[in-house]
Amino acid sequence: MLVISVFLAASCGKSYSEKQINKETATRGKIKIAVDEAYQLLVDSQIVVFENIYHYAEITPINASEDSIVKLFLADSVRLMITSRKLTTNEEAFLKDKLIIPRTTQIAWDAVAFVVNKSNTNTKIRYNTLNDIFTGSVTSWKQVNPRSKLGNMQVVFDNQGSSNIRSLMSRFGIASLPEYCYSAGSNPAVIDYVEKNPNALGIISVNWISDPDDSITHNFLGRVNVVGVTPEEFSEGDEFFTPHPAYVANKSYPFIREVYAVSRETFSGLGSGFINFVTHDQGQRIVLKMGMVPANMPIRLVQIRHE
Repeated sequence: MLVISVFLAASCGKSYSEKQINKETATRGKIKIAVDEAYQLLVDSQIVVFENIYHYAEITPINASEDSIVKLFLADSVRLMITSRKLTTNEEAFLKDKLIIPRTTQIAWDAVAFVVNKSNTNTKIRYNTLNDIFTGSVTSWKQVNPRSKLGNMQVVFDNQGSSNIRSLMSRFGIASLPEYCYSAGSNPAVIDYVEKNPNALGIISVNWISDPDDSITHNFLGRVNVVGVTPEEFSEGDEFFTPHPAYVANKSYPFIREVYAVSRETFSGLGSGFINFVTHDQGQRIVLKMGMVPANMPIRLVQIRHE
């Protein structure tokens, strides 16, 4: 009887332990999340730190275009997505019909960046000129700068369903792109194309070129030049601003946008735990290190005067 009792106690203890490990909580379990590929580097860094702290947590990112991750989210293939837009009214209504109340949390401020070939000296472009490029009025570099030796412009972006191109089309109020705009397939592919084509103007997320300490972004920064842009309301004598975190934070750079974590979890699961991590001190420090602007962390801007 004593042997049987000890065996049962050991079995029950083992079963309880296994159940506890397999039960999903805010810091334990396995989930897949959908990530706009514009934020792939940011989210990968967040996951590495999160999993190093919580050893029973396993988060697998699905990196895809904005259109693709929204479809995965609505189809209940993932419970969490990282994106630059909120759900539309129709998308929220669709989820509410299924008794799902989505929660949207801002995690960072981001920007769309413009890059040119190393041989291209047109590294400063006015906001209105960019508007003309995307509405089809400006088609060559000579229209940007009469002294330019470059020819017809080639505008290249990541892919048709990306947040980068949606942001610009929304900003400029256009329904379609001019015929000289091309899809390269990904943000790294845009860098490759611009590096090899002097006439190219590339559109990427600043996340891919904003952390000089990261080997990937450092490599990209060495292969292209980042374009400075004037504010939307431009007057003679205005400065040109690059998508540097300081100019994103004070909104001097005009092409900024929010980054959101959108969840459809109906309980406090691993997705909720990950959002909590990203929006608090350690996660927001990672946002800052990646060259983006934290949503929930004060930023101190220091102005240096050269005398």
